[in-house]
Amino acid sequence: MGWFTGAVLYGLIWWVTWFAVLPFGTRPQADPDPNSGWRGAPEQPHIGRKLIAATLVAGLVWGGAVALIDSGWISFRHGWLAMQSD
Repeated sequence: MGWFTGAVLYGLIWWVTWFAVLPFGTRPQADPDPNSGWRGAPEQPHIGRKLIAATLVAGLVWGGAVALIDSGWISFRHGWLAMQSD
């Protein structure tokens, strides 16, 4: 796998991980808006912690994906996933 493909793969994995980590630990505001009843954004979103957690988890998943791809267990060129040649 080249560096560009690895970077794109990491970006995709990080983005999915970011949206998976984002809702953890969020608590809505205690008092809703009196006019609309909307509680709005969380009081303490802890974005810094979530960025670090998403980056670490994405790094682990990316490392596993790179190891799996480079191992040859998954290949579209040969093996059972390869397209049949005519």
